[in-house]
Amino acid sequence: MGSNLEQEVDSASTGSPPKARVEFYDPYKESVWTRVGLTFESFKRAPGTTGGQVVSGSQNVSDLEKVLADAPMLQPKMKPRHLTMIAVGGSIGTGLFVGSGSALRQGGPAGVLVAWILIGIMLINVTQALGEMSIVYPVSGGFYTLAVRFLDPSYAFAMGWNYVFQWAVTLPLEITVAGTTVQYWGTDIMPLAAWITIFWVVIIIVSVFGTLGFAEEEFWSSCLKLLVVVLFIFIGVVFICGGGPSGGAYDHYIGGSKWQNPGAFANGFKGVCSVFVIAAFAFAGTELVGLAASETPNPRQTMPAAVKGTFWRITVIYVTSLTIIGLLIGYDEPRLQGGAADIDGAAASPFVIALGDAGVNGLDHFVNVTICISVLSIGLSCVYAGSRTLTALAETGYAPSLFTYVDKSSRPLWSLIAILVWGALAYVNVVAVGDTVFRWLVALSGLSTLFTWLSICLCHIRFRRAWQAQGHSVDELPFKALGGVYGSWFGVILIVLVLIAQFYVAIWPIGGMPDSPRETAENFFATYLAVPVMILFYAIGYAWKRTLPQRAHEIDLNSGRKSWLTAEEMNEWRAERRRAPWYIRIYRILFTN
Repeated sequence: MGSNLEQEVDSASTGSPPKARVEFYDPYKESVWTRVGLTFESFKRAPGTTGGQVVSGSQNVSDLEKVLADAPMLQPKMKPRHLTMIAVGGSIGTGLFVGSGSALRQGGPAGVLVAWILIGIMLINVTQALGEMSIVYPVSGGFYTLAVRFLDPSYAFAMGWNYVFQWAVTLPLEITVAGTTVQYWGTDIMPLAAWITIFWVVIIIVSVFGTLGFAEEEFWSSCLKLLVVVLFIFIGVVFICGGGPSGGAYDHYIGGSKWQNPGAFANGFKGVCSVFVIAAFAFAGTELVGLAASETPNPRQTMPAAVKGTFWRITVIYVTSLTIIGLLIGYDEPRLQGGAADIDGAAASPFVIALGDAGVNGLDHFVNVTICISVLSIGLSCVYAGSRTLTALAETGYAPSLFTYVDKSSRPLWSLIAILVWGALAYVNVVAVGDTVFRWLVALSGLSTLFTWLSICLCHIRFRRAWQAQGHSVDELPFKALGGVYGSWFGVILIVLVLIAQFYVAIWPIGGMPDSPRETAENFFATYLAVPVMILFYAIGYAWKRTLPQRAHEIDLNSGRKSWLTAEEMNEWRAERRRAPWYIRIYRILFTN
């Protein structure tokens, strides 16, 4: 809101006592240095919510002041361009640039495409469902808070803490990967510990600027990542057609020869199953748009474009680039030894390998710089997602109240610190025992992303059921998920199948079971430990709060709600949009609402 809004509801006509006055915090009364987080004043607790989120259909609300006050403490600082680029390029990182090498080695080019396309279709449904709910409920904590409401607080407790822990562990992992990526240019430039310190300090400095620091970094790094991938696609097509530099690996037409020799699939069905989890890792962070919705002033305006941007990222960025990679490099390439969670730097990146083999001077270094920036970008996403979810856990009573602290610069201060300190774990990788430590830390929350996506799909199914049970029409929704409830059920089924496939690979890994029973057990729990941990956390949550899921007609559909438009108003709006010229309608279908 532009100024402090102090409103008293006129109760003279009703004869009821006057309602308490709501005082909204106006950050624009602070200095610009306080707003960006560079003064001591900025670290003081914000006195209240800004009430800055747009309420659609406010004329249908009896107490607008109450609806405005029922908003996150985090200030809506994100602009539409920020949210769009977070959705389109935010989660592009080591999963695509490095992890795809491991996927190609285990599943072959056809296995990679099968896994990425299926996970991609599922994620389109997940983001569509998340968009539908986040526009109506742009609440703090996003999908975690929605899981508390629509599913079960005990399950949400388990999923929320698992999600926080996933990002807390990923932060030092990404910092280490950034250090080893730089060592592509030589290991004698600087010790790994020094690189770790530099990257950790960079992440801390950007985090000082709060939401805007993260949003601006994500915007520009996403632009760079998209540029590099699109550039690689065009160059890759030229290489496949034999237009590479003379004397390089692609100075003659190769077409689909790599699909014939060594072949389209590596390790058969088991190879495809193993690639599913690598694909899920590569897409991790896609759900961040649901967290960011609470920090945008008008989610109804910005979320549809962000949600539809996910489709373009999956089709143009992932599927196209991985098709090119599968045509350029065979799965038997010995340098493809990196894994999704391995710390092997950029040397195992199929992007770097292809450009190096082609003999194109400098481009492999440019891609390596991009990988380094991507890793830092994911590191900042770790801090953002982890701190916001931890704050929401505290707001719902499942974490110490200390973490509800939000300062005048809109930083969840203690939550930020709690996630940032995990960066120190990166130093463990300087010693030999580091790989073992990280293997088990990653295993604790390795399937957290799948549990989160499962929660979003189940939330959507329950939301639609409650919406109908309480007399609402789907036409009231400002944005309707493309696949509706059927899309969410498809997501649920596919995620369960991925978990089964992961169990299958954990029991019978590629290459056969080890001779040692101890090693067999270690490999299984390194892959599947997250499931018993999730069950344990659920049991703790239930023992602590003793809560059960609510019936559809009992679910609270009004708290945090920011869209109160009637079905008639929405249908009139849609009819007006249909009268637009055909090219505008096509543009809206593809890119906006």
